[in-house]
Amino acid sequence: MKTVETLESNVRSYSRSFPAVFSRARGSIMFAEGDRKVIDFLSGAGALNYGHNNQEIKAAISEYLESDGVVHGLDMATPAKVEFMETFSSVILRERNLSYRFQFTGPTGANAVEAALKLSRKVTGRHNVISFTNGYHGQSLGAIAASGNRFYRKASSIPLSGTTFMPYDGYLGSADSPADYLRKVLMDESSGIDLPAAILVETVQGEGGINVAGKEWLQSIQALAKEVGAIFIVDDIQMGCGRTGEFFSFEFAALSPDIVVMSKSLSGYGLPLSMLLIKEAIDAWEPGEHTGTFRGNNLALVSGKAALTLYWRNQTFSQQVQRLGAFMRRRLDAIAHQHGNKFAVRGRGMVCGFDCKTTEIAEATSHKAFEKGLIIERCGPTDEVVKFLPALTIDQETLGQGLDIFEESLTETLNSARGS
Repeated sequence: MKTVETLESNVRSYSRSFPAVFSRARGSIMFAEGDRKVIDFLSGAGALNYGHNNQEIKAAISEYLESDGVVHGLDMATPAKVEFMETFSSVILRERNLSYRFQFTGPTGANAVEAALKLSRKVTGRHNVISFTNGYHGQSLGAIAASGNRFYRKASSIPLSGTTFMPYDGYLGSADSPADYLRKVLMDESSGIDLPAAILVETVQGEGGINVAGKEWLQSIQALAKEVGAIFIVDDIQMGCGRTGEFFSFEFAALSPDIVVMSKSLSGYGLPLSMLLIKEAIDAWEPGEHTGTFRGNNLALVSGKAALTLYWRNQTFSQQVQRLGAFMRRRLDAIAHQHGNKFAVRGRGMVCGFDCKTTEIAEATSHKAFEKGLIIERCGPTDEVVKFLPALTIDQETLGQGLDIFEESLTETLNSARGS
């Protein structure tokens, strides 16, 4: 770690939380110095839904490399791109009665968010974007302008404009519906809120604290977007590709977004790949009007197609994810109950948040967990929520072992706090 501490920028983050040199990984296990085994509940911040070095996906990548297939081709047509789009269309879109055009953006989720906002403003001729409290969409200037956390916003050091924040489902903590409030201000000619080019929403807020939106609220937001002529965008960067149990996180609410933003586990292997799914009626780009050097990484398209073929041709994998998610939720609820329900558990599918209520408890628990052999991240406005993002392919035994470590770490943290 001395080289990292000496040479790498102060901006480094995960290497501080998990101070070790990791040499190899497979499935849900990472290995650090001395061959120390660590269970991974971070999964590349959601970029490794199918685990580290998934062997079947790895084989598809190796075969493509051996064939001297095009790796970097800008946005030129390649068999890798054609096969990915055909597979995604047949396996994912047609099975869900959805129809979209593909736009491959720059490699990060933030790149895709920027493209979605830019297209929405072009199509509508408006500038304002409605985003939501505790939302997070990336750290480039347009994406961070639509993100709520002051810590990240402050780092921009310039005014962040073009976004109006509205209360997310449950934010007000009262019987008043935040969807009704949004309707009121958008319909009121004197509210001071400009009609939006887009309404941008996560169905489950990951970085914001694992806040879960309800079906009725999401449907109301989609209907309101249509009513006011705004583009309805779902950010499925972290919660897509099966994280909530279905391929898209919005399926349970029967939504049909105008734009879907995808990244993270889209490649199936941790390779950078981001894209927009755009309804044909709003695909208003002129050729080359939004471009970039690293669009549609061909290796990532190959691995992405392999993941779709392996896991999404039927409902078996989705059902498995939902079963594992229910197991994880039961365990976390039981842990919270053991401590008098002073903690809160929330989530959907294979993403859960354990709200420790204080930053100190969450931080100490995650540090102890790493010492005991578990990588687990924190989230929420002040990092007070422990976030569970195990690989969707994890076996129940390993999942249970990781949950045992979390429970032991939390108990030790609370005992230490009482002793002091």
